[in-house]
Amino acid sequence: MIAGNNHSNRKVTITGWGQVTQSREQIDNLLDPLGLMVKASRRAAESLGSLDILAKVDGIMVVRPLSRHYDDAAKQLAEKIGAAPRFDLVSGVGGNSPQSLVNKAGGMIARGELESVLLAGGETYCPRNKSETRTGSDLFKGLTGGHERQDMLGAMEIEMHHGVYLPIHGFPLYETALWAESGLDLEPYMERVGNLWRKFSQAASTHPNAWIKSPLTSSAIVSATRNNRMIAFPYTKFMTSMLYVDLGAAIILMSEEKSRQFYKKDRQPVYFLAGAHTEERQPFLIQKSNFTSSLPLKAAAQRALCRSNLTMEEIDCFDIYSCFPSSVAIACKMLGIKETDKRPLTLTGGLGFFGGPGNNYSLHAVVTLADALSRGLYKTGMITSLGWFLQKHAVGIYSTRPVNTELYHYDLDDKKSFLVGEKPVKIRNIASGKGIIETYTVIYSRDGSPAYAVIYGKTSEGFRFISQTHADPDIFNFLISQSQVGRLVHLKYNAQQNLNIAELL
Repeated sequence: MIAGNNHSNRKVTITGWGQVTQSREQIDNLLDPLGLMVKASRRAAESLGSLDILAKVDGIMVVRPLSRHYDDAAKQLAEKIGAAPRFDLVSGVGGNSPQSLVNKAGGMIARGELESVLLAGGETYCPRNKSETRTGSDLFKGLTGGHERQDMLGAMEIEMHHGVYLPIHGFPLYETALWAESGLDLEPYMERVGNLWRKFSQAASTHPNAWIKSPLTSSAIVSATRNNRMIAFPYTKFMTSMLYVDLGAAIILMSEEKSRQFYKKDRQPVYFLAGAHTEERQPFLIQKSNFTSSLPLKAAAQRALCRSNLTMEEIDCFDIYSCFPSSVAIACKMLGIKETDKRPLTLTGGLGFFGGPGNNYSLHAVVTLADALSRGLYKTGMITSLGWFLQKHAVGIYSTRPVNTELYHYDLDDKKSFLVGEKPVKIRNIASGKGIIETYTVIYSRDGSPAYAVIYGKTSEGFRFISQTHADPDIFNFLISQSQVGRLVHLKYNAQQNLNIAELL
C-alpha cells in the first residue's frame, strides 16, 4: 500500500464512460478490438468534455480480449491514446473480469495510489464473410497458437472427454436441475423461463448499442424453429449468449476530488461504493455439491452490500450476469429476488440480446448503469458478473449518493480470502453399477438433431460421476419429455471409447 489510512475515506466516482457497436452491416474501416477500445475511450473522454484527459490518466486497465491476441493490450492502448500511465494491467479470463478490475481500480484510487484509471475492453467476433463455415467454438480464437492460459479451462479432462467443455454445455445442466426443483412439467416451466428472457429482449430493444433490437415473445424464445434451433436441452439459440458481436466499452474512474472539475449540473455524480470478489472451492461442475445454488455468488453479493452500507431493499436496479437463463435464476435465488419483484434485472438486455463479447460484457453493464444513474433514472444499482460455470464472481454497488465506506482495503481483503463454499465432492472417473441422475442435458448438432446426452449423478457409494447415454433417439426423447432427475441408472464403462455409459432403469 502506497498510502495509509489517511486515504481510507477517499471516495471514487465513475466519471466518464463510452461504448461502441460495430454493426454487422459495416464492411469498411473495420476496427480490431484495440481500435474499439480506443474509440470507446475517446467517447468516455468526450463525455467529460475533455479529450486531453486520456493522456493524463495514471492507470490503464484492460479486459483481456479473447477474439484477438495482443502481447500487452494495456501498453498498446496507452500508446494509441498518448498516455504514459504509472500503472497498467490486463485481466485474466472470465466474465467477472470487468467488475473485478473496477474493484481493484477503486481500491487503488481510494488508497491514493492512483488518481484516475481508464478501464477498457473490446471484442470483434462478428463474421464478415457470409460464406464462412465454422468448426468448433471461436471463444478463444485470439488466444490459440501458443497463447493458451490456465484460466481458459472451465472443465476437468473427464468432463471434456464426455462432451462438456464450453458454457453452452454447462449452463443447461443448471437449468435441468432447476426444472426438477420447480416440480413443474416442462411446458409451464419453459413458459416461466421464456417470460424471464422476454424481459431481457425488451430491454435490449431500447438500448442504442444492443446487437439484437427486435423484441421477442416468450414463445419465440423457447420454441425450436428453423431460425431458433435447439442448442443444448432445454436451450434454443435465443436462450444462449450472443458471442458473434463487435463491441467495445470504456470507463474513467477518478477520486471524488479530481472528478469535481468534470461535474455537470444536469447530471448526478456516480459513486462506486464497494465491490467483492469470490471464487468457488468447487470450481468444476463435476465437483459441485448441487446444481441449483451458488454460495460464492451469494457471499460476493452479501460482502458488497455490507461494505456499501446498503441493503437489498435499497438497490433500485440490477444487471445480473445473464449468459443463460439459469445464471439469472440462480442469482435471483441467492439474492432473494422474487419473481414478483418489479426492479429491472438488466439495463442492457444481457448477453443473449445486447451481446456477450468474450470477457467484456459486464463493462457494458457498468457503462449503461452509470449513464442511467447520472440521468437520475435510479439512485442505486448492483452489477453481478461471473466466470466460467459459476466459478468466479465479482459484484459492484453504485450510487448517486456518497457513502462512507472503507473502499481502500476491500480488494486487498478479497485477494487474501476469496474461496467460498464446501470442498469438492469426491469423483469416480470410471463408474459402474447403480447410480442416480442429478442433472443432464442433450447436446444438438447444427442440423437440429440430438447428438449426445450427458448425465451427472451420484453412484450408490456417493461418488459423483459423469456419463453419456447410448445414442438412441428414444432415450433422447425420454430425457427431454419429462424430468429424469432422481431416476436410477445402470452405469457401465466403455473402455474402447473411454466413456461411462448410463442405461436408464
